[in-house]
Amino acid sequence: MKFDSPLVPATLIRRYKRFLADIRLEDGQEVVAHCPNPGSMMGLAQEGARIWVEPNEDPKKKLKFGWRLVEHAPNHFTGIDTGRANRIVAEALNDKKIEALSHYETVKPEVKYGEGSRVDFLLSTQEQRCYLEVKSATLCRKPGFVEFPDSVTARGAKHLAELSSMVENGDRAVMLFLVQDTLAKSVNVARDIDPTYANAFEHARARGVEMMAYRANITPDCITLGHELPVG
Repeated sequence: MKFDSPLVPATLIRRYKRFLADIRLEDGQEVVAHCPNPGSMMGLAQEGARIWVEPNEDPKKKLKFGWRLVEHAPNHFTGIDTGRANRIVAEALNDKKIEALSHYETVKPEVKYGEGSRVDFLLSTQEQRCYLEVKSATLCRKPGFVEFPDSVTARGAKHLAELSSMVENGDRAVMLFLVQDTLAKSVNVARDIDPTYANAFEHARARGVEMMAYRANITPDCITLGHELPVG
């Protein structure tokens, strides 16, 4: 997935009101950027962090920059835009890059299911349907070990319950974590942050929901699906 516009480096001044960030561009100009991440962004929003933002010329948008990456060190990036996760996975599904899901003939995004929910992707053949949910994981409190979630997510627990119901109905269900940290070695559930989600995760896995994780390959030019990672 290539970015719509070339990213430019900046320095983070502060993130506030969840979706706003004051940033300083390389020419010294200070502007407000959109922060496309509803989570706590623990460890990713420190003052002075080197970040990458995407400019836009859309007259309908009040903010002319969107925050996309944190650069921790050379070649070590975290993608903070949770909305990009589905686009990256959609591209990988269409290109048959996820081996365990490559045999499905159709891929439909945002399909209604369960009780007032929409599944990220419904994959199907004539013989089987697969309900696929995607979560962006970025919390890293120990180098190489990424966790989800970074804040309490009742919606995430609901999705796991919905997936479990699909398995009970005879369909296949998969929770896929897109790990947006280029040094990630595994992903696990942050039980101390959201024990309810952790319980829902364990319950869903026990009922047959498959847990998958893939690390993202991230540069200021593009984000693509990388290697599969173990899920704890």
